[in-house]
Amino acid sequence: MANSIRYVKTIPQNIRHLSTSSARNDAWLSKIFVRKIEPTKESHSRMLSDKEVIYALQTHNYRPDSKRPYLNNVKNIVGWVKTQDQLKDTVDLVGSWTVNVGDQDQALHLWKFTGGFHQIDVFNELTDVNEDYEKLRVEQGKLVRARHLQYLLAFSYWPQILLREPKNIYEIRSYALKPGTMIEWGNNWARAINFRKNNDEAFAGFFSQIGRLYNVHHIWCYENLNTRKETRESAWRSPGWDECVAYTVPLIREMHCRVMVPTEFSPTQ
Repeated sequence: MANSIRYVKTIPQNIRHLSTSSARNDAWLSKIFVRKIEPTKESHSRMLSDKEVIYALQTHNYRPDSKRPYLNNVKNIVGWVKTQDQLKDTVDLVGSWTVNVGDQDQALHLWKFTGGFHQIDVFNELTDVNEDYEKLRVEQGKLVRARHLQYLLAFSYWPQILLREPKNIYEIRSYALKPGTMIEWGNNWARAINFRKNNDEAFAGFFSQIGRLYNVHHIWCYENLNTRKETRESAWRSPGWDECVAYTVPLIREMHCRVMVPTEFSPTQ
């Protein structure tokens, strides 16, 4: 990615003839640099992700009086997947959470498909004809109010996903970006992520391929809410973090966060 993208620094006309010998002037000029991304023939997925792995993020709004039977239904679906030889070592549940702060009566499930969209096709063909799975799907339909599915790619600069234990809380920060800004987002966050590694808080970072487009999801892991507060405050004390935030905020159309707790059958706790 670094070889394909470069920053272009643009200085207003009336400033171009100023001397740059002074360190103070240089520091001031750096504040007005505008970052631009040159056109490229490479797709976003090739430039930002380097793995033939697709992640599926399911978002379910379950009925307020149906949380327990709903979670039992999902647990049975996870168990069914594990019994299918065609899906062995290619389809895995990474994390399963219910929302504690944010959208209430909501659950998120993150699946990993090793083998890309081909393996998703295999999964869909199998579930379309399997009677046991169809029964579970019909049962789930009676327990939820709404469902949404996104296919995602992991950012190549994000740390490798590592399952956590014992039980933690997770924060998913979801961003709807302005169309055409995904490369610039990745370019800035490739630097920004270095400021967020001190407490091993970075769990996963994705951008959407199918579903709601120009969506980014960052998932962070914390011991508790107070640890979250202290960790985020420490990032602001790191020189350079404020600059990364300043460059990425203008790229956002909408954002929201949810604090989640793992289900008892979630592989990551």
